Amino acid sequence: MSDLKGKVAIIGVGEVPTGKFPDRPCVESALRSARQAIGDAGIDKDLIDFLIPIGAVYSSAYNSDLVCSRIVEELGLKGVRGNAQVFSGGASCSTSLKTAAGLISAGIARVVLVVHSDKLGTGVSTQEGIDLFALAGISKEWEVPFGQHYSSIAGLVTTRYMFETGTTEEQVAAVVVSNRKWAELNPNAMIRKPTTVEEVLSSKVLSTPLHARESNVLADGGSAFIVTDAERAREWVEKPVYLLGDGSRVTHFCLSQEKDITRFGYREAAREAFGMAGLSTSDIDVAEVYDSYPVFEMIALEEMGFMERGESGAWFLEGRTWPGGELPVTTNGGMLSQGHTGAGGGMALLVEAVRQLKGQAGERQVQGARFAVLTSTGGAYVDAHVEILGTEVP
Repeated sequence: MSDLKGKVAIIGVGEVPTGKFPDRPCVESALRSARQAIGDAGIDKDLIDFLIPIGAVYSSAYNSDLVCSRIVEELGLKGVRGNAQVFSGGASCSTSLKTAAGLISAGIARVVLVVHSDKLGTGVSTQEGIDLFALAGISKEWEVPFGQHYSSIAGLVTTRYMFETGTTEEQVAAVVVSNRKWAELNPNAMIRKPTTVEEVLSSKVLSTPLHARESNVLADGGSAFIVTDAERAREWVEKPVYLLGDGSRVTHFCLSQEKDITRFGYREAAREAFGMAGLSTSDIDVAEVYDSYPVFEMIALEEMGFMERGESGAWFLEGRTWPGGELPVTTNGGMLSQGHTGAGGGMALLVEAVRQLKGQAGERQVQGARFAVLTSTGGAYVDAHVEILGTEVP
């Protein structure tokens, strides 16, 4: 990837509101998001010559439609040479961006549309949604029989992290408050009601020490982005967003095989990404950090080097990550407030990073933003991805 620094760019993004929309077909979310991205890029839709539909989890039938080019037909795209699905759970935003960059670099594609939609809020029953996210990607042989599920994983990681760093429950809850501050400014967010540390900690306990309000919320939603080479990007749009750096690590399948459940692979991934970009954490204007539970946002920030280990809790509690703070973090509200749409949680963060850099984030706009960092992870936190995006190439 080192030779790709600044050679591909995101030129358009799109996103529909996240929430519970029983009367909105899942494909409609995909189509609306894609059309927004095409409009944002200001290009003829028939310039798109490769489509990457990210996997949907609510329906195997709908997912099969995506594999078989449904979106190509529904959008009426005439120049597509390839339709190939990419899916790596919450990390799909990063792996699809890598795939698009590789296709363009190899000359296989010129303009790639990546699109996602899912319907976890209303496309499945409440119990089906719980069962799906309780067990997907967790070993049915070695972990499920002993009670492992995503909430218990988050509880284990949070407990160990608090023990090792001295982080308090109030500091963990402050991550939710910080994300909600941003969601209040985001018209596409599912939950925009203000909250406090006290309210978070007074909600029922899910898996000790986690409370209900420290858990992501399942929702319907969709998002999309368009990638092309840097030369075309500069011709077509006023402010392309370049891929400057990329790093990633896959560390485990079973959480029990992860050597350190309070660090994962973010340090190595960040070292690669920042090294490729030729930037440091002090250059970053906004951090879009994957946040299915608060502790994963805290770990990623520290492992990337934005603050020392164990210090992120104070940053969140003191408002240093809030609107107007010195390090704006997860500025769309994340999965803790905007909502969890399967692979769409990471996709929404990518869309938000691009909007911040293009100056399109409305009330939550970080003024003068030039460089952003994006993180993602999939499954039982099996991997760590870090991308550096920017409006200029250092």
